[in-house]
Amino acid sequence: MALCNGDSKMMNKVFGGTVHKKSVREDGVFNISVDNTCSLFRGLQKEEVVLLTHGDSVDKVADGFKVVARSGNIVAGIANESKKLYGAQFHPEVGLTENGKVILKNFLYDIAGCSGTFTVQNRELECIREIKERVGTSKVLVLLSGGVDSTVCTALLNRALNQEQVIAVHIDNGFMRKRESQSVEEALKKLGIQVKVINAAHSFYNGTTTLPISDEDRTPRKRISKTLNMTTSPEEKRKIIGDTFVKIANEVIGEMNLKPEEVFLAQGTLRPDLIESASLVASGKAELIKTHHNDTELIRKLREEGKVIEPLKDFHKDEVRILGRELGLPEELVSRHPFPGPGLAIRVICAEEPYICKDFPETNNILKIVADFSASVKKPHTLLQRVKACTTEEDQEKLMQITSLHSLNAFLLPIKTVGVQGDCRSYSYVCGISSKDEPDWESLIFLARLIPRMCHNINRVVYIFGPPVKEPPTDVTPTFLTTGVLSTLRQADFEAHNILRESGYAGKISQMPVILTPLHFDRDPLQKQPSCQRSVVIRTFITSDFMTGIPATPGNEIPVEVVLKMVTEIKKIPGISRIMYDLTSKPPGTTEWE
Repeated sequence: MALCNGDSKMMNKVFGGTVHKKSVREDGVFNISVDNTCSLFRGLQKEEVVLLTHGDSVDKVADGFKVVARSGNIVAGIANESKKLYGAQFHPEVGLTENGKVILKNFLYDIAGCSGTFTVQNRELECIREIKERVGTSKVLVLLSGGVDSTVCTALLNRALNQEQVIAVHIDNGFMRKRESQSVEEALKKLGIQVKVINAAHSFYNGTTTLPISDEDRTPRKRISKTLNMTTSPEEKRKIIGDTFVKIANEVIGEMNLKPEEVFLAQGTLRPDLIESASLVASGKAELIKTHHNDTELIRKLREEGKVIEPLKDFHKDEVRILGRELGLPEELVSRHPFPGPGLAIRVICAEEPYICKDFPETNNILKIVADFSASVKKPHTLLQRVKACTTEEDQEKLMQITSLHSLNAFLLPIKTVGVQGDCRSYSYVCGISSKDEPDWESLIFLARLIPRMCHNINRVVYIFGPPVKEPPTDVTPTFLTTGVLSTLRQADFEAHNILRESGYAGKISQMPVILTPLHFDRDPLQKQPSCQRSVVIRTFITSDFMTGIPATPGNEIPVEVVLKMVTEIKKIPGISRIMYDLTSKPPGTTEWE
């Protein structure tokens, strides 16, 4: 028996069916019709909300199988009940599939005959047993960010080993939030964890790494990267930061007169980190989305040598929080918003030149048609046909309604961000939307779902606060990880999170990255004023699994006045041009912008 989760195509092909590529991608949340007489869908409605991410689909159904779910005319599920084989084209394992847990429960308990006796307590004991077996009497150096993952990892180590075996180090990499390192030290001391704090900002700013290159003979070689404070590539930034963490850790080992071969490095690595980094620890088939700082080449080398302890590598964020509570960690620490190891470094979009490819003008024209659809349908245009081909009649009716009521303009911003489309990494355009009217958030969220489905070179959509943008920027303010740039973001981050905390809505939002972009709006092109300011993005994110999620809709999950207060306070920071609000679900946009 099998549940081919998220990919019915493979099962169909193995059993003699065929698969073909569709002209339209399905990336996002859709309603599908299901046959609820099928064992897999027992107890469900005939229409279900699911996450679909694919560009090809089942064509001819394999012998012995029947179609049990459809998205329009696309096959979304197949089943061979006699052989207990089921293929789902969608993702039942993620929070965006509303009844995914019911589907998995049907399969695991009713079809496969499993029992749910493996608990968090079992997993805790399993982690402790593994730590004891691996470490023995050696010492363990654990790098503590102060976040829930590294703190739960440290608590596990302290429970499994003698206290003198565990060396807890907090490395201030220069990319922490305002007063973050001091609060981390204080919080950990309250838990009885003695932590050594190292200020290593200078080492990180000037850090480098080795990167693979190939010459004409295809002989693998290495090159030294630029220093971190001169790097614009998000992948290089992450790799430099990850490798610098290891170098600092080795320095600590040397200063403490420990033998490197007798010291393990412990990390709070989670399964999603390994999946997104395409680590072989998680999967031999995963597509690289972004290299996590705790899965760089140096870390992988240490892992191969058996020197890395990662007790949480099979856990997801929600499971780590449950484990933290079982270990007796305080709720304010367990439920705090995640903050990535590279910190603010991956929340600054660094750039020397604008990102404008040959598809820029045509995509802008498509966005104009979408933003003014009610007027565009009266003027025949080849691009209008493309928009219609990628949308349903229901989508077009909704577009007509939105654009006849609201004066919108939509356009590409000359920067790129990391996303995930069709389970693969995308690194592409951001679409900006501005409006003459007060924002209608439900309509904007609809557009943010629709636009990446039509334009696969867009993985993120933002609303730009303020008056309509008359002249979208086509250049960028040169931006690197310098102390001044980081100070600007640090203050914006502080203001936004302070307001969220005071509003009482911090617990409703799973995570809220604040991003600094190299965009300077509202310049008269005739005056040729140089781009010298930057703009801030507020990225609210609501999730249960941290693999998929949605933005908080102002007026629904977060009060409009809270968002507007953030905008007002951030705008007071010198050098800020505009404030934007990220409207994108994951997929197609990752939680972080890099």
